[in-house]
Amino acid sequence: MLDVCLLGTGGMMPLPQRHLTACMIRAEGASLLIDCGEGTQVALRLQGWSFKSIGTILFTHMHGDHVAGLPGLLLTIGNAGRTEPVMIYGPKGTARVVRGLMMAAPELPFSVEIQETGETEYKAGALYVRTFRVDHNVPCLGYRVELKRLPEFQPDRAREQGIPLRAWNPLQKGNTVVIDGVTYTPDMVLGEARKGLSVCYCTDTRPTSSIIEGAKDADLFICEGMYGEEEKKSRAREYKHMTFREAAILAKAAGAKELWLTHFSPSLMRPQEVLGEAREVFPNSYAGRERMTKTLRYDDETAES
Repeated sequence: MLDVCLLGTGGMMPLPQRHLTACMIRAEGASLLIDCGEGTQVALRLQGWSFKSIGTILFTHMHGDHVAGLPGLLLTIGNAGRTEPVMIYGPKGTARVVRGLMMAAPELPFSVEIQETGETEYKAGALYVRTFRVDHNVPCLGYRVELKRLPEFQPDRAREQGIPLRAWNPLQKGNTVVIDGVTYTPDMVLGEARKGLSVCYCTDTRPTSSIIEGAKDADLFICEGMYGEEEKKSRAREYKHMTFREAAILAKAAGAKELWLTHFSPSLMRPQEVLGEAREVFPNSYAGRERMTKTLRYDDETAES
């Protein structure tokens, strides 16, 4: 299973009941954070999730409302007892900004490794991350995060082929095993491919085809909705953001299962009141709120929210 929590849903400036942009994803004991706006620590503390488990931080871009919470968060991760490295990924310019912010968080008990990326794929603990470029006024990335599911292990096939018991576990995990000079491969004991779990996250962008591809068949699509009313579409174009309806059109085109809107303008005080703009296009749309949480489960299990 995979846990998702919106720690902050605000854009530009924090409000008394709305922290700036951040989202945390947990799977198999490790945590991944996307963006780290002001208030991330507060929301995470209220949520009761572990600071120490954060091993990967992904930044969409280097605007202050997405990065200003980083120094304090790193210090808190260190105070929680983490000694393993923390990986930070982001677009061009990430290293310069992060190193500047880290001047306020010296002498951490763990190393921080920074990688600037374009469109690429990499592994973060049990999760697989794919990045894609989006359309903002600075270099900006969207993220697709996946928890892959191995095919079902078939013990009857393993017995029929006389495969030693000690080879079963690594084969089940997709590894090739050699015992007494005999090679055993996963395809000898695994069934058909099974669908995993996926979350797509993008913010601060105009609609693009890359977003549709990144959110294709996603279990959860978290997308910016800076402006709720369609009348503000001209402002969205000018400042490289989106309206609720535009985000919903992307969700529908991608075949996503569920849409969470986030990164609201400070002037949008009650986003749920204009949610109809999105639901006319994509009925399974929701206005994000602080610490909105969902547990995604495989198709043969039951989702919780």
